[in-house]
Order: sequence, then C-alpha cells, then structure tokens
Amino acid sequence: MAVRKSPAKELPAPAPGAQGAITKTFPVGWDELHRNARALAWRLLDLRPWQGIVAVTRGGLVPAAIVARELDIRLVDTVCIASYDDRKQGKPVVLKPVKGDGAGWLIVDDLVDTGRTARIVRDMLPKAHFATIYAKPAGRPLVDTYITEVSQDTWILFPWDLDLQHAPPIAAARSPG
Repeated sequence: MAVRKSPAKELPAPAPGAQGAITKTFPVGWDELHRNARALAWRLLDLRPWQGIVAVTRGGLVPAAIVARELDIRLVDTVCIASYDDRKQGKPVVLKPVKGDGAGWLIVDDLVDTGRTARIVRDMLPKAHFATIYAKPAGRPLVDTYITEVSQDTWILFPWDLDLQHAPPIAAARSPG
C-alpha cells in the first residue's frame, strides 16, 4: 500500500550496502514526472490541511512545486542535503536544516532510495508527513506516501538529468562490426 496512515515510532536504519549494483535504468520524462506529482497531490489531498511544504533539495524541488500548486500551498521551504555526486552516493551533508518538529508540514522528495537522506530529514522533522514520487525497498519504510515502487537495482533518470540526442536504431547496436 502506498499510503501509511501513521508513521512508525521506530523506523529501521537503511540496510548496509543497500544501494548495491545498479543493473537497470528507468528514464522519466517531464510529462510522466508531472503526472506522477499530480497523482501524489491527489493522494495527499484528504490528509491536509498542511502548514507548508519542505522540499528536499535538489530532487524534491520540482515535485514540491507541482504538489504546492495542486494543493494550493503557498509556503514552501527547503532542507538542503548533498548526498550524490552524479550516480555515486556518498556521505550525506546537511547544507541547510529546517527548524521545528514538522507537525503539520509535508516533506516532498523525488525518490527515497537507500533511506540515508530520508533518515536525516525524518530525524529532523519527525512529525511531518513524508511523500515521494518513487520509493525503493530499502527506503520505503521511511516515507508515508509514495506513488511508484522501483527495484533497488534501478537507477531513475530524471528529466533534469537527461540530454536529448541521437540514439542509434536498436538493430544497429546488435549487428556485428
């Protein structure tokens, strides 16, 4: 089920080495991201009122903007955490925290992966409702609402990470020489 009614008191720590080897990619275009962010807003609609949104930067900025529009939320803050360098997840560094305990607030991010970033945000704002578009198994217990589950070995290519360029025909990639 994609909506957890009440957050667990004790949330599990991410499994050691939860990132593992990435064997698949899942490209997401702007239209799909927009549809999924609106679907997230629909799921969150009856759970309001919200005092505001906390977007987890940078990936949560675009989904948070869409959710804020759809739910008519005008107060949007950010919690800034750097944890990835391209496709390599490193030690998360909090660049800008958020004050308070999160009561009445909605946290929005694009994805919960291993749960390392989500754990930091959850510890910072334990009473907030945490929502993501995508959830991987290792991080899924840390979020309250999500739209789509993807396998742990899948790398999601978000539209802001893509560049349109020529792609050779599939048959050309398989032909020898």
